[in-house]
Order: sequence, then structure tokens, then C-alpha cells
Amino acid sequence: MIRVCIVDDQTLVRQGIRSLLGLAEDIDVIGEAADGEEALPLIERLAPDVVLLDVRMPKLDGLGVLDALSKQAAAPPCIILTTFDDDELVLRGIARGARGYLLKDVTLEQLTAAIRTVADGGSVINPMVTERVLRGIERLGAGFEALPVPEALTKREVEMLGMMAAGYSNREIAKACFVAEGTVKNHISNILSKLGVRDRTRAVLRALHLGLI
Repeated sequence: MIRVCIVDDQTLVRQGIRSLLGLAEDIDVIGEAADGEEALPLIERLAPDVVLLDVRMPKLDGLGVLDALSKQAAAPPCIILTTFDDDELVLRGIARGARGYLLKDVTLEQLTAAIRTVADGGSVINPMVTERVLRGIERLGAGFEALPVPEALTKREVEMLGMMAAGYSNREIAKACFVAEGTVKNHISNILSKLGVRDRTRAVLRALHLGLI
């Protein structure tokens, strides 16, 4: 069972997400918070597998929550919930360690698939907003600064990078490539090093920006 916490200042949004996720047999909503100040102690106490995190909230916003969680050794992965006018906040959230982002009008199938992917170690890149996010990278400057690629990616690394962009988890990539999961982790480590980034989500955004995939 995947244990989820919902952090959003809109009561109807939280209730709607909880109701939708209640239809999934393998997902359990174990807690809700209306702002970041409520969320941090809740997350620490409940230790969810995935956090669905709004960016715009009173008291402490989603970026503040991500900053606080980044200082914890065993922080759960977070998926940002956003609307079309939150592009720059999404980018800043990814820069702070968010494992992906979703629009608030996603379908139940998209939402549950994203939660499963992130819980299994993957990242979620919503194709409907990827182009807008890529256009915002230049505006953020140092927030997404990455080192020049020191050497070309191998054919296998490009293949795995494409699957990362599609939201595949390490386990799914290993199965598709007929290799051990440890081998996938080694390839991903090499990809991050070559792209000069520190996580999967920014690796995908960087690769898209450079036209590698």
C-alpha cells in the first residue's frame, strides 16, 4: 500500500483528491494539511511514501516545505500540484528536489500512475506543461545552472534517459532493458554526472533543453 499525504490550502481540492484516490486499491491517503506549517510535523509523524504538494499556500508555501524536507535524511518524495500560471514556481520546486509536477485537472489514471511511479523511485514530467517549463529555464538562470556535458551519452544512456522522461521507474527500466536494477542505477548515476545535475527530474529537463531526447 502506498501511503500519501495531501498538502493544499483548498479544502475542496484536498477532498476531491482524497475521494479520487479512495478508488485506487493500492493507495491510502493517511493525512492532509492546509499549509506548509501544518504539513511539516504531519509528514514527520506519518512518514508517507509520497506527498502531493501545492505550491501556493499561506504561512509556508510549497517551496518552503521542500526546503525544509531537503534537510531531512529520509524525506519522502514530493509531487508538485500546479496550474498553468505556476511555471516558474514549478521550476523552483524541481530545483529544490521535487520529483515531478502535475496539473490539478489530471485524470485519476494519471494521478495514480504518477504516485506509483514516484513511490517506486521514478520522476513525473507532465507533457502538457513540459514545453512551458522548458521555456522558463532560461529565465531562472542559476536556479537551473548545469555544467557543460563533458562527454557524449552512450546509446544505452540515451535510451534510459528517454524512459526516465516517460516516467519509468528504475525497476521498469531494468525490465525493459533486460538488465539488473543495480545496472540501471549505475547508468543513471553516469547520466546525472555527464549532464551536471543532481536528480532525475532535472536530468530530463536538461536533456530536453539540450535536444538530447
